[in-house]
Amino acid sequence: MCRSIKTLRPPFTDDVTDDDIRAAALQYVRKVSGFRAPAEHNRAAFEAAVDAVTAATQDLLATLTVRGSVRA
Repeated sequence: MCRSIKTLRPPFTDDVTDDDIRAAALQYVRKVSGFRAPAEHNRAAFEAAVDAVTAATQDLLATLTVRGSVRA
């Protein structure tokens, strides 16, 4: 879908930061909305969407079980 969003789970990467997750969320919202940067009247909705996707991604990554990996 969006080639600039990198995979954020092992074994593809072990060090995922909050910035990595937010950057992926931003790319997703940009792709879905069709806006690279929203107009001022859409900024609140755009930022709320980025926040929601960031939170959902953090929840997803925290609960995924990847075969063959050991969670600490």
